[in-house]
Amino acid sequence: MKSVQVAVIGCGTIARSQHIKAYLANPHAEIKYFCDTQKERAENAVRDFGCGIAVEDYRIILDDPDVEAVSVCTPNNVHALITIDCLRAGKHVLCEKPAARTYAEALEMQRAQQETGKLLHIGVVNRFHTGVNRIKTMIEGGDLGELYHVYASFRTHRSIPGLGGAFTTKAIAGGGTMIDRGVHYLDLVLYCTGDPRPLTVSGQTFSRLGKDIADYAYVHMWAGPSIRDGTYDVEDSVTALIRTDGPTITLHGAWAQNIGVEESYIDFIGDKAGVRLQYGKDFVVYSAKDGALLETMPRYRSEDMFQNEIDNFLTCVQTGERSTNNIDSVIVTSQIIQAIYDSSDARREIVLQEESTI
Repeated sequence: MKSVQVAVIGCGTIARSQHIKAYLANPHAEIKYFCDTQKERAENAVRDFGCGIAVEDYRIILDDPDVEAVSVCTPNNVHALITIDCLRAGKHVLCEKPAARTYAEALEMQRAQQETGKLLHIGVVNRFHTGVNRIKTMIEGGDLGELYHVYASFRTHRSIPGLGGAFTTKAIAGGGTMIDRGVHYLDLVLYCTGDPRPLTVSGQTFSRLGKDIADYAYVHMWAGPSIRDGTYDVEDSVTALIRTDGPTITLHGAWAQNIGVEESYIDFIGDKAGVRLQYGKDFVVYSAKDGALLETMPRYRSEDMFQNEIDNFLTCVQTGERSTNNIDSVIVTSQIIQAIYDSSDARREIVLQEESTI
């Protein structure tokens, strides 16, 4: 099987820590370009990883017919633009999460895939997590009985990333903790529960603790330091209720809250058993048998989910198959996130689908 020539557009943290090393670990990939608007970062990637050509303008990649696949690891505000340009130039694309800043932009990306016949995968990497797939198999096999409710909590004490910068500027990021962290939790839930059809969404976002940038006290600030005269117009916490034609989903997330306990888990609650997944880690199954309450912690060998994601992308490029993280499968995540923001702005429930009375 011939090697796939790849370009990595955006040479920041997620590219360097995950995408690049996963491509290098796959014998069927060859990185031809590193691209970044700060060319020094692209040049550093060439030096550090010992391969590729550093470029500043991604349009150079569009004109190279040898490049078949592209990872888009840029800020959210150019996901749609670069992805659509790459698809129309005949490239397959793996775009980091979120797909885009808005549902409308995500729909444009989906249309570009349909028009070009190329593949567009979104970096909802939990779909390649070993434990997540075990839970999905349990749900599909009926081990939990009727799954009627799922609760996701992604809450940290005071950890707004890069306060005043790109992460807290809506025009760049599209939103705050919901679109940054919540996208992973929500997409994971939808995937495990068989992609239920969303009916209604009620959400509320809060932009409270980072408003006074100069006096913001914090525990952590990755992507920092803060920019005192910067922008803070996104949410630092969110709560939402999503009714579907399957289980009801509730979530509570926060970059920052005045509670000094971090919570990072998802509860899948059925009438036969329940599962608590510690995000990115292991899970516990709670059940009952013969009048006794049981707690089971499965032990299994976990694989690197980012490596699985990249390996899967390359296989799909070579075979033309569509994967579980194709835009067609995950665009509902963008739809629900948009509805959460719209519900918060309008202070009312958003109806996405009328519930059937048949």
